Amino acid sequence: MGRTNPACTPEGRTLSPALATTLSAVLLVAVLAGAVIRPFGLPEATVAVPAAALLMATGAVPLDHARAEAELLGPVVGFLAAVLVLAKLCDDEGLFQACGAWLARTSKGRPQRLLAANFLLASVVTAVLSLDATVVLLTPVVFATVARLGARPKPHVYACAHLSNTASLLLPVSNLTNLLAFTASGLSFTRFALLMGPAWVVAVGAEYLVFRRFFAADLKTDPLRADTTEAEPVDVPVFALVTVACTLAGFVVTSALGVEPAWAALAGALVLAVRALAHGRTTPLAVVRAASVPFLAFVLALGIVVRAVVDNGLSDALGHLVPDSAGLPALLGIAVLAAVLANLINNLPAVLVLLPLAAAGGPGPLLAVLLGVNIGPNLTYAGSLATLLWRRIVHQHDHEVELGEFTRLGLLTVPATLVPAVAALWVSLTVFGT
Repeated sequence: MGRTNPACTPEGRTLSPALATTLSAVLLVAVLAGAVIRPFGLPEATVAVPAAALLMATGAVPLDHARAEAELLGPVVGFLAAVLVLAKLCDDEGLFQACGAWLARTSKGRPQRLLAANFLLASVVTAVLSLDATVVLLTPVVFATVARLGARPKPHVYACAHLSNTASLLLPVSNLTNLLAFTASGLSFTRFALLMGPAWVVAVGAEYLVFRRFFAADLKTDPLRADTTEAEPVDVPVFALVTVACTLAGFVVTSALGVEPAWAALAGALVLAVRALAHGRTTPLAVVRAASVPFLAFVLALGIVVRAVVDNGLSDALGHLVPDSAGLPALLGIAVLAAVLANLINNLPAVLVLLPLAAAGGPGPLLAVLLGVNIGPNLTYAGSLATLLWRRIVHQHDHEVELGEFTRLGLLTVPATLVPAVAALWVSLTVFGT
């Protein structure tokens, strides 16, 4: 994506390059600020959609470029909608209630074991059902579990925030950023997971070691209260687990056939929706709400706003900073650049900006971008939409998040996680190739 010449509106008027650049940048800042602040509780799309419309109306982004961006993001948005519905229906089936009972039993009254179990559970939920499920559905369960056991909530709740980002490296379906890179990389579903698997394991492990040290005082408390779940057994939602497993298998099959993974996600969501409707556990309106249509509109509109920024100079400014090789220093440089950009403009715009620039170097640089935009946001609240959403959920549970503590933890975890993850990716690329 190169910089365009002065943009023409449908009426034939033009914007000077300087004005188009300024307007694009100002509106991107406004869109991100709207997503962070959400004035009066309005959805993120409230600012993003008018901003995208204004950029198209003024010609700051040509209509054919906006259409191309919408076509690129269309399958991604469709997949996101299906996964959001799938995760919510799994919750309705009792999957996350069962997860809370498993956490309590596995802890055996020890805070350290509870943290380890939470890391394992949050990593799997994030990888399989996407980071949104960890933030929206698992975090409240963790709050309830630690309250029942008498544990200090801070390490366990912070783990949900960090792992919603870090643990989303494994599969193309774990994160919206992954799906964008997956589409651009030309890799198969299984090849993506093979290359990112070692980085995922290393990143989660490094994160856990930092958490054990950072929250040592919180984890050296008296033994937890006896678990009450043995007296109140929770049924394992076998149907939901089998549906999720079949959906994952569907991702592999659709990838092999060259079909969008959104169809596999839609199939899984439909199976659970039909069952839930038949048993009266949900309504058609609730299913539609679970898809979070305003957020989907926000993603599309944000893509168009970012395209305007890229067209009007950002691509040229960053182009010389992105190496086009897959050597270890180049991969580390790309990952660091992506992490910095994610904290400046949020990880979703960052990946939309960097993917076209990194694509020239092949799948390796694209995957390094993912390491940066998925791990880097643990440094600041605004680094990812998942962290912003997590912060709102934490406040709803009357738990304070201290900016200084959050930042100190991020300053420790991000470098300790990102560097070995990049090294693991480089080893994967060297051993398995692309």
